[in-house]
Amino acid sequence: MKKKFITVLVILMAVGSVFASGKKDDPNTLKVGVNPVPHGELLSLVKDDLAKEGITLKIVEYTDYIQPNEALIAGDLNANYFQHIPYLESKDEWKAALAFLYGVHVEPLGLYSAKVKNAADLPDKATIIISTDPANAGRGLILLENNGLITLKPDAGLRATPEDIVENPKNFQFRALDPAQIPRSLQDVDAAIINGNYALEAGLNPAKDSILLEGGESPYANGIVVKKGNEADPRIAALKKVLVSQKIKDYINKKWDGSVVAAF
Repeated sequence: MKKKFITVLVILMAVGSVFASGKKDDPNTLKVGVNPVPHGELLSLVKDDLAKEGITLKIVEYTDYIQPNEALIAGDLNANYFQHIPYLESKDEWKAALAFLYGVHVEPLGLYSAKVKNAADLPDKATIIISTDPANAGRGLILLENNGLITLKPDAGLRATPEDIVENPKNFQFRALDPAQIPRSLQDVDAAIINGNYALEAGLNPAKDSILLEGGESPYANGIVVKKGNEADPRIAALKKVLVSQKIKDYINKKWDGSVVAAF
């Protein structure tokens, strides 16, 4: 009787452990965290393709850039698809725990304005919104430098901040805001640097509505990220096969016409 009681107790503890964690992995299901546009839209195109391989794709949407990495580290996701390498490496915790596998597309970062049609027409002391996220703030400042509006310290790198500006002929004033909130504040300032996905979600066409836009040569490709140790997951290999494909490249070119650029 005592032996039977111990056996039942062990089973109950094991079952309880599974329910407590809530993270039992289904080898036939692939959970990927995304921002809705264009990441979620692109993944939805390959659901049926993965189903033919016996894999059920579950797309989990997030509207920010923090939760998809935290959920992946916690084991609530098998992968995420929303970020580029400089962003992944902007936090030591993420860099240590996560691995960037391959790029899928570039969302060109752009400078937008509701007040002027050309960047050269921005007035003296114009207020420009940049991201609170260091990786994308630096990316925005580099965009301005590449177009001759400011000059940064030679060693500023991808994490440049307004403090790294050494030449600012028009005395631009910079204001930092959460990237998801920037499109809503465009009317309140002279210009704003907006990430491609948030521009698209706000109904902006980066190729037509921006007054400055990164080119297709941008190194900031968004791609698939997994937890370190899971790089060889066969579900991830199956995803790459259908996602990095001519079908997706053709869709990107037709749907966004330069506002999103394939990175493969």
